[in-house]
Amino acid sequence: QVQLVESGGGLVQTGGSLRLSCAASGRIISIDVMGWYRQASEKQREVVATITSSGSTNYADSVKGRFTISRDNAKNTVYLQMNSLKPEDTAVYCCNTNRLTYHTGSAVANKYDYWGQGTQVTVSS
Repeated sequence: QVQLVESGGGLVQTGGSLRLSCAASGRIISIDVMGWYRQASEKQREVVATITSSGSTNYADSVKGRFTISRDNAKNTVYLQMNSLKPEDTAVYCCNTNRLTYHTGSAVANKYDYWGQGTQVTVSS
């Protein structure tokens, strides 16, 4: 089967930096758009940044100029470099892809709107 596994979260002080990674495992053929989303306590999930397979990016206004999304297609991994972190960035960060194509062993299959488990980011003031 396939998985999206995030790593790199943790506790950091205001103004600090963290780098999140999300690696897709399994017999991956291709991954379309990948993105980072976050959900703070008692708030709705929001998109942070997205990146297409060709490298086009989009960011939420709240993180523009501070966060950078990138991906390594050979490693099936997407990254989120977070700088100048603020307490309001505190949330569970999850990666997502709109479509992941993979070998099952006997066929080719797709996962749509596929999510990782998430990683906690806490920014102390």
